[in-house]
Amino acid sequence: MDVSVEIVNAFVDGSEGGNPAGVVLDAEGLDSSQKLATAARLGLSETAFVSPSSIAAFKLEFFTPTRQIAHCGHATIATFCCLRQRGRVGDGESSKETIDGTRRIHLDGDMAFMEQTGPRYTPVEDRNAALAALHLTADDLLPGFDPVVVNTGNSFLLVPVRDAAAVRKAEPAVPAVTAVSEELDLIGYYVFSPETVVPGRDAGTRMFAPRYGITEESATGMAAGPLACFLYDRMGVRKARVQIEQGRLMSAPSPSVIQVRLSLSSGAIRSLMAGGRAKVLRSLVVSV
Repeated sequence: MDVSVEIVNAFVDGSEGGNPAGVVLDAEGLDSSQKLATAARLGLSETAFVSPSSIAAFKLEFFTPTRQIAHCGHATIATFCCLRQRGRVGDGESSKETIDGTRRIHLDGDMAFMEQTGPRYTPVEDRNAALAALHLTADDLLPGFDPVVVNTGNSFLLVPVRDAAAVRKAEPAVPAVTAVSEELDLIGYYVFSPETVVPGRDAGTRMFAPRYGITEESATGMAAGPLACFLYDRMGVRKARVQIEQGRLMSAPSPSVIQVRLSLSSGAIRSLMAGGRAKVLRSLVVSV
């Protein structure tokens, strides 16, 4: 079977960089094995498959090259920006159905934003083992802060480090990162510091998710949401709009920026919307 795929870079910084996702806009004729085979053939970190929904505007299913996952930030933004550019959705409110419920989507000009839930924080018992998986030590940590698991829809291990040099220094030992991710039921590690390349942004990051076949990716919307909450709740970044840099410190840089809008009630985060811009790169056909 031939499958038509759009390759879309999500969270582009200006008009460049971003994180490529596959988008299959009319996927209702594909079964799960064909979707997984398509994602594996593409070899991108995630591919989104779009089909009709009876409970939302669209049904989205997300596959890495090795398995299905519940949510994917950059593939969601890629999908809705692509739908917007194809004239299949307009400005304002939309929604997606996923395997664990529905989420709101907001289209704002050339930007798309996806809903995430309020944060849940879980401390990490073995800090040293978690750090060793990235060849980091306690000396690399941002003073006064420890790694913590944060979930706004998916769980990520946030690792606050001193500066951009420490972010760049992180080197995942894939078996160890995978083992910690399995133990804590993580999508992956999100290493960050308050130091950014572009002035005025709030954190610079890298993300590692070998449990899901992703050694490193250049933009992770489902991780930027937890980080924005951590910055607000734990680090005193008392801003309702947060900008997260990612991809600049990879060995092959792909600059990305993720915007997070926090919904607050009496100073507490109730929900959030994470999003950005996307650029359709090309169309191709994959045989599965």
